[in-house]
Amino acid sequence: MKKLIVVADVAADPLSCQEIRSSVEGYLKDHNGGVITFIPSTPSTIHTAFLVSQIVEVEERFGKPLETVILQNTDPRLHSDHPLHNAEGAKPLIIRLKTGIYLTGPDAGYNFSLIKNKVEEIFEYKGLNTEGQFHSRDLYPRIAAHLMDEMEDELELEEISGNIIPRLDGHYVAHIDNFGNIKTLIPHSFFKGKFEYEELVPITINNVTKKAKFVTNLFGGEPGVLVIYPGSSGKFDDRYLEISIWRHFTEKNPETGLHFFNYPRPGMEIKIKVK
Repeated sequence: MKKLIVVADVAADPLSCQEIRSSVEGYLKDHNGGVITFIPSTPSTIHTAFLVSQIVEVEERFGKPLETVILQNTDPRLHSDHPLHNAEGAKPLIIRLKTGIYLTGPDAGYNFSLIKNKVEEIFEYKGLNTEGQFHSRDLYPRIAAHLMDEMEDELELEEISGNIIPRLDGHYVAHIDNFGNIKTLIPHSFFKGKFEYEELVPITINNVTKKAKFVTNLFGGEPGVLVIYPGSSGKFDDRYLEISIWRHFTEKNPETGLHFFNYPRPGMEIKIKVK
């Protein structure tokens, strides 16, 4: 049986996680259940896209892709701007990557945009009732369980074009970790020919503009100085940049990148002023 990794905007709530777990286990052939882990996202599909892509990156490098299923469910109903009386959600997709990882979840916003170049096949699950509010529990567990049990052939799937997944252009806040470090979707290569190490980089996030020193790593500057540096996420040979401050956390008020930019949220745009 394959393991399941759930990335969802409800995954920070223990009750929701248990409801999803119970629903998935109820569909599995093995009534003892499988390995199910949860990663909380926010209602931002850009945030979910980053989390999904980072999980895929690590699973492909260190894990067992052929034994991995990812369920993402962030669906702020971007497909509509009028009342949805039956809470109809985005179309359910099933995706198989070139490495064998299976993913499922709503085709909402940019959820799958950062893994678009890794896709082998995309399927739409037609005839599925997409009405209802809590799809993580009521709709996707059966799909996830079938993928975990390698029973995808029993699902009535229709292959569709990869063009359904939109491109994600621009620079955004990808994630904010528990230390207050701002992970971005700016690849290290973007700075090539634009900035040298030790230069100050003008950065605007959340309508706040600050200058950060470009350094090789979080600890490459002095404590208390705002820095931008190649972080721990993204491609192994082209890491995403992070923005933060080296703190010992013995300070009375240890401000980090999160505080300097007035508590930005994942999905917010980042502007870099290039000379």
